Amino acid sequence: MNAEKIRWGILAPGGIAKAFAGGVAGSRTGTLVALGTRDPGRPGLAETFPGARILAGYDALLADPEVDAIYISTPHPGHAEWAIKAAEAGKHVLCEKPLALTAFEADAIMHAARKAGTFLGEAFMYRLHPQTLKLVELIQSGLIGEVRMIKSSFGFAMPGFMPEHRLYANDLAGGGILDVGGYPVSMARLVAGAAIGKPFAEPDKVFGVAHLGQSGVDEWASALLHFPDGVVAEVSCSISLNQDNVLHILGTRGRIEVPDFWFAGGNRDVGLGRIDVITADGKRETISVNETRHLYSFEVDGAGEAILAGRQEFAWPGMGWDDSLGTLRVLDKWRAAVGLEYGIEKAERRVNTIAGRPLRSGGATIPKRSIPGLARPTSVLALGFEDFRTFSSGAILLDAFFEAGGNLFDTAYVYGAGYTEKLLGDWLTNRGVREQSVVIGKGAHTPLCYPDMIGKQLSQSLDRLRTDHVDIYFMHRDNIDVPVGEFVDAMDREVKAGRIRGPFGGSNWTMERMDEAIAYAERTGKQKPGALSNNFSLAEMLEPIWPGCVTSSTDAWKAWLKARQMPNFAWSSQGRGFFTERAGRDRRDDEELVRVWYSERNFGRRDRAIELARRLGKSPIHVALAYVLAQPFPSVPLIGPRRLDELDDSLKALDIALSPDDLNWLDGAGLVS
Repeated sequence: MNAEKIRWGILAPGGIAKAFAGGVAGSRTGTLVALGTRDPGRPGLAETFPGARILAGYDALLADPEVDAIYISTPHPGHAEWAIKAAEAGKHVLCEKPLALTAFEADAIMHAARKAGTFLGEAFMYRLHPQTLKLVELIQSGLIGEVRMIKSSFGFAMPGFMPEHRLYANDLAGGGILDVGGYPVSMARLVAGAAIGKPFAEPDKVFGVAHLGQSGVDEWASALLHFPDGVVAEVSCSISLNQDNVLHILGTRGRIEVPDFWFAGGNRDVGLGRIDVITADGKRETISVNETRHLYSFEVDGAGEAILAGRQEFAWPGMGWDDSLGTLRVLDKWRAAVGLEYGIEKAERRVNTIAGRPLRSGGATIPKRSIPGLARPTSVLALGFEDFRTFSSGAILLDAFFEAGGNLFDTAYVYGAGYTEKLLGDWLTNRGVREQSVVIGKGAHTPLCYPDMIGKQLSQSLDRLRTDHVDIYFMHRDNIDVPVGEFVDAMDREVKAGRIRGPFGGSNWTMERMDEAIAYAERTGKQKPGALSNNFSLAEMLEPIWPGCVTSSTDAWKAWLKARQMPNFAWSSQGRGFFTERAGRDRRDDEELVRVWYSERNFGRRDRAIELARRLGKSPIHVALAYVLAQPFPSVPLIGPRRLDELDDSLKALDIALSPDDLNWLDGAGLVS
């Protein structure tokens, strides 16, 4: 890299890229050296971007060794794909807002940048303009008293409905919320944070409304944000309606007004800055930072300074990664509230991974093992994913797990009111990997824990899963008022019908009921229960986390599992945070942790996990997961990462090999050999 100047390349040179190029020209740290375009012969490119080499295609730009950093200005749906590919190519990235369509996509981009060690920034240029820091200083000075309310809009009116224009095109993620809604939302979060002395604040409530037009995108929209300290923000945006576009900050002793804050009161070239302060007696004072540099030069230099210093994100008040994620989470909730999901986000259209590539098979990071009764080897870890509510968000994690070698997926009739099963069914069909995958189904949860519900709920589950069978089936709870044989009979019927094609058993069943069920099956010639899904972890669950839960972490259970060689698919296998910094003998703020896990024996186990982790260069939670994997019976942990970083972190446990002596020592029965 040139030690004096960052060599910039523009990916997809359009209108906003022209403004960015002006910022590069006016910057101290950057120089524009190349463009990557799918239409290299387009008239005017050379004149608009003088001195920049014109390369045919985006891949050519990423492969250019003379380019250090990429500015991405594609339409919104291309941001995630090309930001990830740029990071993989070792390029630093400044991406136009929104960084991605959702916070889940943005997190995937950050995951790629983190792994590559490259800079990633979201191009909210107003954040780096000196006016923004001045505004924060005024708020924190107490000039208008305590901030109570924020009102901010960014709205304009296009000449009319233009279906071919990106702002109205559903396939290009058009509408105001994603295109300009991030400005008032990010500013509201900044102001609410400044009011309490923090870089930004997160709302605890978001309410949104919008008018969805002919193409299904939002043409005008509003949202209310409530912050924990009582600050309320009203934000609005539009592409078919002019608004006043003034930021209003209302305090107990006055108010602040900032017109067109994204342009610092100017235009795409220069914003001198204008902040109007109105005191309680009506006196108005106009404050300007009188900044004459190019409006976009500040973000160019903010990125350049970070890159030259070896930092991976903007320094505040630029948009750091957590800041970008916070804004996108608000936009996600706003869109969800108005029912805005783009066609390109749905299963039938999202056929590739987040990086724009077909799903790859053959990964070996997660090894596979044989489980009695299953026709194909299964990954040593099972993936749970009940927290996702859209295909586009869940597919990111499902793709990554599968490409790492995972093929075992945990679902249940009750998860997400059925959406978890639908998500997996859409993904298996869309990606064409049903025959490579092992699906766990669960049904008959309390209060509908009766034999007839097994078949009825399984029919619905199979419809959602878009398959004719599950590979493993568990009753999700037990009902001891029903003779166990009736449950065995019901599950055996589904085996004979071909709708369960592997082992079945109980989740949260006692040892006595499992013994009784096995004995009944042996007497009557039915398929015997061949799997269990109870809690199992290095820490013993002292009280049920939820009503009806059963742990198999006791000494008696371990002996039973070993003697029967019964596969256990262990939920909460890492102790739900007990092996992280959230727990500790002096930490009593988490009621569930204290109630379920706190005992001196468990803390002894935690102490030994910490000690072993320190020796191995791992984390205690890795040791806890390795403990479950190393049991002397088939033990399959269910993991539930929400982010790619969490998935990668779980996989770090796979290279820990624990001996029987290690297991005994961790449990408190011996010493490490």
